[in-house]
This record gives sequence, structure tokens and C-alpha cells, in this order.
Amino acid sequence: MPGRRAATRRRLVAAAFLLPALVLLGALVVQPIGFSLYRSLFDRSGDTFVGAANYEAVVRDPAIVTALRNTAVWVLVAPAVATALGLVFAVLTERVRWGTAFRLLVFMPMAISMLAAGIIFRLVYDHDPHRGVANAVLVGVHDTFAPSSAFPKARPGRDSPLEPAGDGAFLTRAPVRAGVPALLPLVGVAPEALPEGARTAGTARAVPGKVTGTVWQDFTRGGGGAVNVVDPAETGLAGMRIEAVRDGRVVASATAGADGTFTLPAAADGARLRLPASNFRAPYAGVEWLGPVLVTPAVIGAYVWMWAGFAMVLIGAGLAALPRELLEAARVDGAGEWQVFRRITVPLLAPVLVVVLVTLVINVMKVFDLVFVIAPGAVQDDANVLALQLYRTAFGTDADQGLGSAIAVLLLVLVVPVMLLNIRRMRKEASR
Repeated sequence: MPGRRAATRRRLVAAAFLLPALVLLGALVVQPIGFSLYRSLFDRSGDTFVGAANYEAVVRDPAIVTALRNTAVWVLVAPAVATALGLVFAVLTERVRWGTAFRLLVFMPMAISMLAAGIIFRLVYDHDPHRGVANAVLVGVHDTFAPSSAFPKARPGRDSPLEPAGDGAFLTRAPVRAGVPALLPLVGVAPEALPEGARTAGTARAVPGKVTGTVWQDFTRGGGGAVNVVDPAETGLAGMRIEAVRDGRVVASATAGADGTFTLPAAADGARLRLPASNFRAPYAGVEWLGPVLVTPAVIGAYVWMWAGFAMVLIGAGLAALPRELLEAARVDGAGEWQVFRRITVPLLAPVLVVVLVTLVINVMKVFDLVFVIAPGAVQDDANVLALQLYRTAFGTDADQGLGSAIAVLLLVLVVPVMLLNIRRMRKEASR
């Protein structure tokens, strides 16, 4: 009898401690889930019972279908990439002297809110290379190997001796002759876009046995000047490349000086002059990160930047608990570092990797603010995910809380299997 009383007392004490948590759980979790399920069976106003009509609309609505597809991409890509990077960082930081500082830097983005991270990456992905870091790097690398031209918009004017030659190049209408200066006038270059060092266009002198000429901006500020004539107020197109072409083959070439004049050898006599397309190559503007095609990978990149540190810390803790003698024994037996990593480290870390992966899967199911902040309004439909679609449907300008509740229930149904898998795994771990 006293034992039964003691057991009853222990159960009452346990219930007393659990009661506040159970009340909060019921108020903050169970009641909202129940209400969402109930509300999803009614129409927009909440007065008319519509049964499964909202769930049918979820399947038919193109915006929700896009959100489902993007959510699937998130679930498949983001957790796997973040976990893989976390594993690589955790292994590498064990082998460097400044590993602690590196771990601190990688983990630091976790201290930033999703809103702040979204604002940061909205700037990183800006299409203007002068503001967006990503495109500034790409443009810098591209221009190192393939510099752009200073004359991307240059073109022949009216009654010009030049004609289009295909692929963006221009060709003289008639062959040129030695001793007769050739005139290659162009228009369309903004005065402020002229290259540094450009000077007033000069009139080429006739040189016996050689082909000379001038390539210049045939435009006078404020008006005046004659067409296809080098006027005193006009500017030479310094650095323009000129090629002499005969029978489809380049027989000579030259580069215009600061005043636009050039000289070609006798081999150019009787050839036609060509301004190749490289003179008019438009500046490389980088990648449209936030366009319809790349917006979802771009936002996933921001997410990985934030959560790779989380994965690294958890995997690093698991890595620290590995039996070192097992790793050393493998190395003594002749295993290389890659073999040790693939055949020993990763299998031993499998429970930790599963924890990280499942946690991130549940997390990406709820991702909302990164997509909302980073994706511009014009492409937000292309980057849409279920959590964002839930917000837009239930609280947007054309709010439909019945349909929004159906989306919430769908999101819950998708998360529950992952949660059950995690609970099952935790019970297995506890029973060992």
C-alpha cells in the first residue's frame, strides 16, 4: 500500500511538472493545427462549408504547383549541399592551425537573421557589377581574359563607305588603294565613353606604297560638320583594329592611334578594309542571378551560406568523439587519407550526418523570409515555395484563409513523415 501511494505521488508530481508544458503545447501547437484543419474545410469568408474543394484547388493552382516543385528542389538540394560542406569544413578544420578561427567565420552567419541575410544577398546578387559582388567578380575575371571593347554601340552613319559584313563586323564597300587615304567614319559612341587618350581626329597623309586612313567619330557636338569628312571638332577612335581582307583572308592589320589614323603595308593595296566584331564587343554584364532561371539556386546559395556553419559544428562534435586509434590503425595499414575519410570517417559519422540532414530538411520546408526578401517581385512567382505561398494566399491582397489553411495542412502532411523518421531514429539510438 505505501508503495502504491509513493508511485501515485510520483505520477502526480510528474504531471504537475508536465502540465505547464502540455498547456503551452496545446495552446501553441495542437489548437492551431486543429483550427487550420477545420478552417480549410470552409470558403474564403469562413461561413460556407466546402469540404475538400480547397484541397482540389491546391492541386489545380499553377502557383501552388510551382511552389511544390520549388520546395522539392529545396528539400533535395539545400540540406545535402549544406551537410556536405559542413562535413568538408569539419574535417579540414581539424588539420589546420587556425581551424578555430575558420570555424568561427563559417558559423558566424548563423548569428544573422534570415531577413538580414536576405538583404545582404540581394546586394550580392545585384546585376550591376558596380554594386553586386558576384557579378563584380565574374566581370573582373571575364575581362581579364576577354576584355570588352570601348565602342560597343559604334556603327556606320548615313551614306557611309562602310557596310555590315555579318557577325557584327563592318567592311568597306570598295577596295582601298595605296597612296589614297581611306575614310572609316562611325557614329554612336557617346563622348564620355571614348577611351582615355583619344585625341582630335587627324587627317591621314598619303604614303606611297602604303594604305593609310582615319577611323573616327563622325559627329560634332552642337551640330555642324560635314558627313564622311574629318572635321576639326571630331575625335579619333583610338585603339580600333583595322584588317585588310582579300579573298576572305586577312592580309594585313593595324591599330588606330590616338587620333584615329592608321597605316597598313603594301599588301593591303586592292583589299577591302574590315573593322572586326571584336571592336564592338559589348561589355560583359555578368549573370542575371535573380532572373527566372537562376533565382531559386541563388536563394539556395544564401541558405547554404547561413546553415553550413550549423552543419559543421554538429559534425565537428561527432568527429571529435571518433576513436582515434581506429583512424590511426587504418593509416598504419596503408590506407590513404581519402580511403580513411570514405571508408571509416563517413560511416562512423553516419548518425550525426542523418541528424543534420533531417534537421535541415525540416528547416527548408519552412523557408520563407529568404525567398521573400531576395527574389524580386517580378520573379517571386518563379522562386515561390510552399511557406511563401501560404503567406501570400492567407494574408496577401486577395486573402483566402480557407485555401491558405489547406496549404498549411499540406505543409504539415509533408513535414510529418520526416519528423516520424527522426523520432524512430532517435528511439533506435536510445535502445542501443
